[in-house]
Amino acid sequence: MSDDKKLAIIATKGTLDWAYPPFILASTAAALGYESQIFFTFYGLQLLKKKPDLKVTSLGNPGMPMPVPMPVLAQALPGMQGMMTAMMKQKMKSKGVASIEDLRSLCLEAEVKMVACQMTVDLFDMSREDFIDGVSYGGAATFFEFAGESDICLFI
Repeated sequence: MSDDKKLAIIATKGTLDWAYPPFILASTAAALGYESQIFFTFYGLQLLKKKPDLKVTSLGNPGMPMPVPMPVLAQALPGMQGMMTAMMKQKMKSKGVASIEDLRSLCLEAEVKMVACQMTVDLFDMSREDFIDGVSYGGAATFFEFAGESDICLFI
């Protein structure tokens, strides 16, 4: 086993709020000298699309801070997801939070290996042309090969 520290992340979510943790953690680990890999499966594949259309919703997320208290039923009304996504993007912009595209680029520059789950790509009839350049493809065995030797393994 190598003396280099390793971080393995499984990214399974495809929403705006869940897009940040894998990229922030992997880029930070890479800056600290960790060899880092993110395995994107199921809805996490959305994070690798050339033009991601990531949204955020408060449904199923009771911890999401709301500017105004709002009953769950009102949160399910048509247009609310779009409004909440716009509000979150504006808040992030006003606080100087990097975009997902910028964080992905940072990860690629830092040599974070991004692996798309080939089984899920096939399952959802996706094409490799849908994804950004620099993505590798593999299955669970590909992930285990790296994760089995990692110091830290996270499921996001």
